Amino acid sequence: MADSLMYQSEHYVVLMPGEPEQFYTEAELREKLGQILAQVEEISPELSAYPTIAERVQYLLDTGCRWEWGTDEFIEWYAVRLEKPRP
Repeated sequence: MADSLMYQSEHYVVLMPGEPEQFYTEAELREKLGQILAQVEEISPELSAYPTIAERVQYLLDTGCRWEWGTDEFIEWYAVRLEKPRP
């Protein structure tokens, strides 16, 4: 059985073209995804099924770790553990 700690994400490393990798908290990643979603004119049918930006952000976090919205435009995020959990 998988350890539930594997699915707890508080920090992410975020990659975008032309930018160095950055560490984000979950709140910061949600904000970044929301900012990008607010600027993108055309989104996929999967995302357009959700009426609000917050719901779209949640969908992205629940279903993947990469989102592409244009030619050479994407964001990738990977959960990282910055501290070893205490027993």
